[in-house]
Amino acid sequence: MSSPTAVMWFRRDLRLADNPALVEAADAGGGVLPLFVLDPHLWGPAGAPRRAYLGASLRSLDASLRQRRAGLSVVRGDPVRRVVLAAKAVGADRVHVAADHGPYGAERDRRVEEALTAAGIELVRTGSPYAVAPGRVTNGSGKPYQVFTPFSRAWAEHGWRAPVDPPTGAHWLSLDEDTTDIPDPALPDGIALPEAGEAAARRRWAEFLDDVDDYADRRDLPGTDGTSRMSVHLKYGEVHPRTLLADLARRRSRGAATYRTELAWREFYADVLHHRPDSARDYYRPELSRMAYDEPGAEFDAWREGRTGFPVVDAGMRQLRATGWVHNRVRMIVASFLVKDLHVEWQHGARHFLQWLVDGDLASNNHGWQWVAGSGTDAAPYFRVFNPTTQGRKFDPDGAYVRRWVPELADPDRVPDPHDPDEATRREVGYPAPLVDHKAERQEALDRYQAVRA
Repeated sequence: MSSPTAVMWFRRDLRLADNPALVEAADAGGGVLPLFVLDPHLWGPAGAPRRAYLGASLRSLDASLRQRRAGLSVVRGDPVRRVVLAAKAVGADRVHVAADHGPYGAERDRRVEEALTAAGIELVRTGSPYAVAPGRVTNGSGKPYQVFTPFSRAWAEHGWRAPVDPPTGAHWLSLDEDTTDIPDPALPDGIALPEAGEAAARRRWAEFLDDVDDYADRRDLPGTDGTSRMSVHLKYGEVHPRTLLADLARRRSRGAATYRTELAWREFYADVLHHRPDSARDYYRPELSRMAYDEPGAEFDAWREGRTGFPVVDAGMRQLRATGWVHNRVRMIVASFLVKDLHVEWQHGARHFLQWLVDGDLASNNHGWQWVAGSGTDAAPYFRVFNPTTQGRKFDPDGAYVRRWVPELADPDRVPDPHDPDEATRREVGYPAPLVDHKAERQEALDRYQAVRA
């Protein structure tokens, strides 16, 4: 009797190492079809940076498979139809995946599973894109955590399995149809993305580990290279978080502990979205939906284009358009400015970020925006309003970040204070006046909050 044939349906796990679903598929002993489905539901709304990066990551995975005398089969269309067709084409008994806990992904997998079952094929879920799958960590009453700190403690106590080696000796299959058309979409002028792929992720992580002990002291300084830049690699599953956690476990520094906490935030937001899929687009705290907001107009355009007259805000928005990435501290600053200085509802900013961020992750992005807006899981009330000028001076004390991304303010001889240049300097260098009076708009934001409370 021959060994069963399997399909490995890659999604957010574009790697060979530490991929439990892939190991499970190969362990069956039969042939394995490596498959990726370009889903119009996901491809259509994705911004140009994410499309381009996905194409590069798929090419990297395909190259890794070809080193093993295989290749990645890439098909386009509705996964319900395409996965079933692919499984039938190679005579597969099972389709293996890492479980998807996102709102669309979970529903898509349910429909695919129904279609596979009707065809006599099993959908096997093994692992997830997280160290601890969403839904696993609950409080003493069996309910999900709504606050990060107790979640992070329970998450660490729950623990995770050790990484697994890539499968060896697998017999790889391919489809008869031409499935080598991996997309290579054009990027907007002026934008440069990081190198994609599993090998690039491993190199970047090794570089960061050399400096991880200093992470706690440098992570909030956007003018330095103090962050890991691993978010994009985690987004596409070019590395699994438990691989990172295994390396961090061998270190006892405050920097390593702080980085573990950042990974816990990613898993917390995924857990929140798992339990409250409506919070991807709607308010986690529904009472805040009554807040009065302004319609996005010319000021919203100025924010998107980095022309607000607040240097650290403009630096962040220009970095986004140039690299598809923004420093996390600056993400909070620019989000606070949009919601609480310009009084534009958070969903508009979240959509803009997802359009441009190469690491755009629905759970982390949209719940991060809700945290800033005061409508999310944050235990503190709405009245936190970042002052962009003082934030810039605190976290970019020498102005290196602002001078890099706002070239009008780059010359220290002409612009001694890049965080708050005077009116004459702004005219001389061609930098706009502040779009709003922060003090007045802060009070306006608080007044609107009080109206909701009343």
